[in-house]
Amino acid sequence: MFETIKFDVKNGVAWLTLNRPDKLNAFTEQMNVEIGKALKDVARNSEIRCLVITGEGRAFCSGEDIGSLGEETNHGEILRNRYNPMVQQLAAIEKPVIAAINGVAAGAGLSLALACDFRLASEKASLVEAFIHIGLIPDSGNLYYLPRLVGQAKALELAILGEKISAEEAKSIGLVTKVIPSDHWEEEVSVFAQKLAKMPTKAIGLIKRYVNDSWTCNLEEMLEKEAYGQRAAGLTADHQEGIAAFLEKRKPEFKGL
Repeated sequence: MFETIKFDVKNGVAWLTLNRPDKLNAFTEQMNVEIGKALKDVARNSEIRCLVITGEGRAFCSGEDIGSLGEETNHGEILRNRYNPMVQQLAAIEKPVIAAINGVAAGAGLSLALACDFRLASEKASLVEAFIHIGLIPDSGNLYYLPRLVGQAKALELAILGEKISAEEAKSIGLVTKVIPSDHWEEEVSVFAQKLAKMPTKAIGLIKRYVNDSWTCNLEEMLEKEAYGQRAAGLTADHQEGIAAFLEKRKPEFKGL
């Protein structure tokens, strides 16, 4: 079905693997299209309760495959037609999304990771805002997510200096959720994903929605959104299961309903 990505669903977790290892999983138009199709399936399929995005081989994603770019390239149109829709699709998914950064994440590859909810990094991974090195600005949502994650001063430092940072440094500045030893990489990513897949999915979706809304809401608006969202969460089967499990002194078995 796909040529530039792999897409599998196991035990409620969708695994989207960028699959151009010989090109460090650099984006092409075809890859953007295929990612879009996979994200649509994640959003629609109720059996999928968590998404993991990772890369095949030694890289997560090195950004756009610049070998196809020339003097006449309209970078704005590439973003409007290929990258912006992908980032918007990802942002709209009301399920937990993990970037499993197995190697270098650079340029738009880093942007993709920033747009995820969690970033798990291999101890061998590195992150770099590579845009400045070819005279461009960070894009694909990068300048939206980066300052929200690390603050304005650090965002400017990373974006303008364009220096590669290690997984451990990324963790220390809040860019990465967890650093995982390479010999436990697949196991720990899977355990983390399975944990999220077994949580109350509807509540997670509401949390994601309102955390995003909080940047543009005043307190009164946010209080009302929380009240509306809590009513919606309170009507879910998972809420009833959570209450029953609490009263029966057992672990809840959430179904994402």
